[in-house]
This record gives sequence, structure tokens and C-alpha cells, in this order.
Amino acid sequence: MFTHIMIGSNDLERSKRFYDATFVALGGQAGETDARGRLIYVHNGGRLMITAPIDGAPATAANGGTIGILAESPEQVQAWHDEGVAYGGTSIETPPSGRPNGQFVAYMRDPDGNKLTVRFLPKA
Repeated sequence: MFTHIMIGSNDLERSKRFYDATFVALGGQAGETDARGRLIYVHNGGRLMITAPIDGAPATAANGGTIGILAESPEQVQAWHDEGVAYGGTSIETPPSGRPNGQFVAYMRDPDGNKLTVRFLPKA
């Protein structure tokens, strides 16, 4: 359904440090910067792009929005969370934890305030 998710940042270098660390923790690769200065992350068939807002206004986080990312194990969820906090993210809601449905979940806000979640979904 989606081709990509694009979010704004007020500091692309800071975002690159944060997202490089968190995607590497999930077994992905550091992002690349395209000719227009946008950061691009490709992982498990998904594409996340980060840019300075085109209209020149400050980037703001989506109120009520959450970006969900799939992990391959609870250990990857924990590593993602640890790396994110180390690179300027803020842990939110509950600490990384298991849920009654078997998922292992972590939440954080990136340095620009975008809400992220990473989840391990056990195979049914």
C-alpha cells in the first residue's frame, strides 16, 4: 500500500546519527543521502525518508502518529531502544517489554519528536 514514509527533521546530521544507530541495531544499514539532501533508509522492504521541510517552516512531529518498525527478535527490539536512547531518542510509554499477545515492544521519540515503535511479532 505505501511506497514510503517521509518525516521532517530540523537537524539532518542529528537524525542521521540517531537513525543509523537504530537501523543497524535492527540488522539494517546506515542511511544514504540523496541528491536533494534527504536521508533514505531501506529495510525489510520498507523505506523511511527524512528531510528538512520543503516549505522552510520548522519540522514538527505528527500529533497522534506512530511509525511502526518490525524487528526479528526481542533482542533486536532492546538493542534498537538502547541505541536510540544513546543517540538522542527519548524512551516513552513503557520500558521495552513483552505483551500478553506474545509481542515484544518498545516506544521512543526520535530527536525531532516523531513517535516510533519497534515490535517483535512471534510467528503464529
